[in-house]
Amino acid sequence: MALKRISSSINVLTAARQRIKNVFANGVPVYLSFSAGKDSIVLADLIYQLIRNGEINPALLTVVFIDEEAIFDCVEEAAKEWRQKFLLAGAAFKWWCIEVRHYNCFNELANDESFICWDRYKQDVWVRRPPAFAIREHSRLRPRMESYQEFLPKATKDGIMITGVRAAESIQRMQYMAKLNMGIKGITKHNTIYPIYDWKNADVWLYLKERQLAIPDVYLKMYQVGVNRNNLRVSQFFSIDTARSLVQLNEYYPDLMERIIKREPNAYLAALYWDTEMFGRSTANRRKNDTQPDKDYKALLVKMFADMPRYFNTPHKMSVAKNYRNLFIKTALFATPADYRKMYEALIGGDPKKRSYRAIGRIIYGRFYSSSKKIGKEPKRCE
Repeated sequence: MALKRISSSINVLTAARQRIKNVFANGVPVYLSFSAGKDSIVLADLIYQLIRNGEINPALLTVVFIDEEAIFDCVEEAAKEWRQKFLLAGAAFKWWCIEVRHYNCFNELANDESFICWDRYKQDVWVRRPPAFAIREHSRLRPRMESYQEFLPKATKDGIMITGVRAAESIQRMQYMAKLNMGIKGITKHNTIYPIYDWKNADVWLYLKERQLAIPDVYLKMYQVGVNRNNLRVSQFFSIDTARSLVQLNEYYPDLMERIIKREPNAYLAALYWDTEMFGRSTANRRKNDTQPDKDYKALLVKMFADMPRYFNTPHKMSVAKNYRNLFIKTALFATPADYRKMYEALIGGDPKKRSYRAIGRIIYGRFYSSSKKIGKEPKRCE
């Protein structure tokens, strides 16, 4: 999908405030999806300041926090601080510790790609204990089957949900936001609004600095161990974004890996292979330790696609692999060795939401489209 950016006469901060006020002007329940991450804190502060200024009604607001169990202690503390602030401001705050399903990048050996938060059958090895005020169940939740992304629209169906998702986070997010046609409809089919969708990373960090807002310490630790500031994302431990940093962060959190391995035994993979293609690494250490520095990634992909049940042993992994196989076939005439390497490493590391698949496809087709303009050819799109 081609994207068209339109300049506005107001800055993103003013626009975000106006969008929030427009939501509350409807007089229906408003739900803030809160994660205690940097984007979420920015959005929370925007709403909190509008409440303090008397510009929106806090009685309409319910903040919802899905506690994913396998989170850093500093993230929990940040969530508790914002809970207190919103409660004192007159809003409701629902802290859910429920059995939602997550992708688990460490579970390759167990032939399972999921992690169940607050698993009732594993209480003795929970990473943390739920707060005393936490809500443990919901009538609209299918425990152990649904992700929180599937659950939240049902739990907030009587009102409008506000979330801090931004288009600048990735090319996939940008394409997704463009498809929503928010400029026309203003709201998604799930009654969700994205007030800061057009903020860049620099806008977020600038707002945090100017407002002197505290963020979880783990962001600073991740930056100190070499994570690019544009990739500073904090999520539950078993997602690929956080898994890449766990071993290095153990320097700052001495008991971290012990707690994680107790909950998820296969997490030892991070200690053994964190600097390999399993976690999408491309560091000097990996290049030095790679026994086959000049791999033929195209040949490796052909080998994998020729015996797919062996390499992709769950229904979801097989489904993702079929998408990659189709992309491999369709782009065979103009894909490069670098493209094949990206495909191979995405399949090895796991691509449950097909983010890498879409990005790789758009890079290949975009490059081919640019080189084909002169002769009037236009390739089919990768959906």
